[in-house]
Amino acid sequence: MESDLETLAAGTAAGHAATVVLLRDGELGVEVLLAERPRDRGSFAGAWVFPGGAVDEEDLGGDAEHSEWAARRAAARETREEVGLDVDPADLVPFSRWTPPEGAQKRLITTFFAVRVPDGELRPAPDEVMAVEWIRPVDALDRHAQGGMTLWPPTWVTLHTLQRAESVDQALRELASRDIRPYVSRFQRDRTVIVWQEDAEFDADGEHADRPAVPDDAPDADLDRHRLMMDRLPWVYLNSF
Repeated sequence: MESDLETLAAGTAAGHAATVVLLRDGELGVEVLLAERPRDRGSFAGAWVFPGGAVDEEDLGGDAEHSEWAARRAAARETREEVGLDVDPADLVPFSRWTPPEGAQKRLITTFFAVRVPDGELRPAPDEVMAVEWIRPVDALDRHAQGGMTLWPPTWVTLHTLQRAESVDQALRELASRDIRPYVSRFQRDRTVIVWQEDAEFDADGEHADRPAVPDDAPDADLDRHRLMMDRLPWVYLNSF
């Protein structure tokens, strides 16, 4: 399975990147740091994202571009450059790796890391960040559902995963206890649905390729589902795993 995923990923991406989910314990629960991208330029214009960016030559340190340590160094560097915080690459907890679908805006395989926010003052880079906000995952999802916050699918799914965490310690402990989860993606139906490799419709030539997207209580809901349906607000996330 691992070699199959590597083949799929290699065919749909053009480089590597890293992202850091900064966590803190707030009065009402775990909070994440989201940064708003400039609305008139750059990647993910107007979206709220976690700090991160592409793996550069300076991040390699003798390792391959696709290596975990290159991603760790890139994650730390991007966090420092974008929001002014210094994280130790060794403290980062890798938990997911995202391969974008064909036709995505930026086709980079991106490793997501999580870490407790270090001491220090936030200093957003004015050319890369319009605003920053500490927010509970559930509140970010609610704002997105109401049309008040632009999120991209990896950010949305990550927030969905973290919304029930009771503390930063618990969140990091659970993420560290699992293997790094791969998300190899494909668009369907006018790019309003993203399916991941476990979904019964991931194989475009497969048995169920022509079936319409359905809610989880539909007659054929027994099919394996791992998808995000984005043709409405709020988005509908189906994960039978």
